[in-house]
Amino acid sequence: MSYDPSTFISKFSGVSASDFLPLTPTLREPSDRTVLTMFRQVTRLLSRPVMASRVRHFSTDLPAAESAQSGFVEAWKKVVPNLDPPRTPLSFMKPRPPTPSTIPTKLTVNFVLPYASELSGKEVDMVIIPATTGQMGVLPGHVPTIAELKPGVLSVHEGNDVVKYFISSGFAFIHANSVADVIAVEAVPLDQIDVSLVQKGLSEFTQKLSSASTDLEKAEAQIGVDVHSALNSALTG
Repeated sequence: MSYDPSTFISKFSGVSASDFLPLTPTLREPSDRTVLTMFRQVTRLLSRPVMASRVRHFSTDLPAAESAQSGFVEAWKKVVPNLDPPRTPLSFMKPRPPTPSTIPTKLTVNFVLPYASELSGKEVDMVIIPATTGQMGVLPGHVPTIAELKPGVLSVHEGNDVVKYFISSGFAFIHANSVADVIAVEAVPLDQIDVSLVQKGLSEFTQKLSSASTDLEKAEAQIGVDVHSALNSALTG
């Protein structure tokens, strides 16, 4: 997570530090330059542990995020003890679920569309997703991954049962605790698609692509060809 110091500095532009710090005979009031320097220092202190532990707290337990936050607060209090530290994005993050010490026997899948939730917390043996890098099988204990999805078939395997969906695009988030979140723009069960309509659409878009004269027409026709080609391959392959 990148840290933007401008979110804090912008709030203090044109404001004297004395507006925030109480006047006491034992505390010297820092200048605007001191406050600005302090922001830069704590920014560096915060960004280093977050960057160094990014992989760690993405793939294991949650102490790394808490350590980064506590380090930031400690550094802040050393510089300005009378001013409460600002809240960072880490303050609003829910704790990550702990990673099990052993690999579960099942993969928990959440499959969400903009208009519906197809699967919610369903335990399965495996899912195969159409990633832009190729078909990707996901089993329990899969390495944490974020994958962009292309038009293709999403297969959900549970025992001898296999349910297939055709999805247009989206993303898959594979977590270290054997939970897979699949977010698709659109999805249709494969057995509900009419192969004759798919082949008709493929022919129409192929013709449009060959006769397109502008970049927009070519792009729209190419999208139609890609989607209908993937549909046709899924139904007839």
